[in-house]
Amino acid sequence: MAGVNKVILVGNLGKDPEVRHLDGGVSVAHFTLATNEYYKDKQGTRVERTEWHNISAWRGLADMADKFLKKGQQVYIEGKLRTRQYQDKDQQTRYITEIIADEISMLGGRPQGAGSPTDANGTAAAEPQQSFRQEPELDQLPF
Repeated sequence: MAGVNKVILVGNLGKDPEVRHLDGGVSVAHFTLATNEYYKDKQGTRVERTEWHNISAWRGLADMADKFLKKGQQVYIEGKLRTRQYQDKDQQTRYITEIIADEISMLGGRPQGAGSPTDANGTAAAEPQQSFRQEPELDQLPF
């Protein structure tokens, strides 16, 4: 039986996506996502814990992230965990664990002050939820 590697996150973007174009015209977007959880400590005080996640989106999904996602925006991310290694500027081996996004859905529209459309009263207009999905490569098909 094959293993399962699936991640589902709902959080807020920590920065605008940074997009690079690799050889062959392949795009990759990198951004961070903050998820929050709340609990009460022994004294009954409400404590917030923020976890930061590194997100990567490839090809068309990277282009959509670049076009539509902005810092502070709430999004739903589906993807898989991947750990990779690289050499830093001092030639030290470093490891990074990231989520490779397969689907991104925008929740709640754009944050205030980030080019949000407004209605006649100056109130932020609601934007419809948009979802983008990475299509599998031919060599990734299960048959």
